Amino acid sequence: MTATEKTRYRALDVLRGITVCFMIVVNSPGSGARPYALLEHADWHGFTPTDLVFPTFLFVVGNAMAFSMDKYRDMPSNRVLLSILKRTAIIFLLGYLMYWFPFFRPDENGAWSFSPISKTRIPGVLQRIALCYAIASLMIHFFPRRTVWALTLVFLIGYWALLAWGGDYTLQGNLALRFDRWLLGEDHLYHGEGIAFDPEGLLSTFPAVANVVIGYEAGRLIREKGNGYETVAKLAVSAAVLIGLAYLWNQLLPINKKLWTGSFSLYTSGLSMMLLAVLVHVIEVMGMKSWTRPFEVFGKNPLFIYLLSELMVILLWTIPSGKGSTLYESVNDAVFQKLAPGAFGSLLFALTVMLTCWAVAWWLDRRRVYIRV
Repeated sequence: MTATEKTRYRALDVLRGITVCFMIVVNSPGSGARPYALLEHADWHGFTPTDLVFPTFLFVVGNAMAFSMDKYRDMPSNRVLLSILKRTAIIFLLGYLMYWFPFFRPDENGAWSFSPISKTRIPGVLQRIALCYAIASLMIHFFPRRTVWALTLVFLIGYWALLAWGGDYTLQGNLALRFDRWLLGEDHLYHGEGIAFDPEGLLSTFPAVANVVIGYEAGRLIREKGNGYETVAKLAVSAAVLIGLAYLWNQLLPINKKLWTGSFSLYTSGLSMMLLAVLVHVIEVMGMKSWTRPFEVFGKNPLFIYLLSELMVILLWTIPSGKGSTLYESVNDAVFQKLAPGAFGSLLFALTVMLTCWAVAWWLDRRRVYIRV
């Protein structure tokens, strides 16, 4: 899994690094106070900047595929299939093990016992990345471009039709919830919404494939046209079209991250593409590269750094610290909330986690160690 650095695409590394940086900040809010509104997901319908983080990660997965799929061209189909499925299985398993970690939990009496698989969440962020990568990779390699776009439209419109046919767009009444409960059971779903509902559920994974496919098309454009003004203009115009279509669709199908509606997929793909266009223009066309180094460091080991940040927080939440609290809560109460009470203290803790992960990423980059799956 360790490799030395090869020729890299700087704007992509920066976009990936910005995404990982923001992902760590929004996923690691300190306890004791509610974070700033911009650092929280929309309650249900609607959109906040935080809602852009995950779909942009999927977008850059697709973008990177445009530079890596060539290796499959001369390989036999069975080897291509095996390679894609192997990578999918590893990423999915890493996500699952992360939710199961540290495999033991203290009960209310402080006694530690084995955490059963029957109570472990199955869907999740890495699991969705794995499934979207698998579906998009297989489509792009084995089907003509027109067929890929046709299937992507089927995923977007078909999911909309299923939601409209099978219920409504509320938390309790949507079809995605009932499908995941039927297939996986409540004990294997996320419970942070107050009920057993998973925002990374299986049914809502299909429209998320569109983010990967659109990211791939953006990368393919850059490969074909280079990093000139024409590329930037086409990216920006395409982004504007996607955002406009999303706003029109929003009149019928609300933009909703937790349901991952088709309007949300188009809207976030458009925003991600616009951000990429800006980065290509600034970094590649204008040559302004002196500021990119901190984000490149994150962008070169995104999966490892994401796992590191999540495991750090899980450990802090797991280690007891007396009086019924955890080390996570104690550190926030004793340090960050005393230093800066309220939302700013929460942000300082999140920035501390992010900078700790950045230090590890910097150390790996200095030694030219890049962890791949």
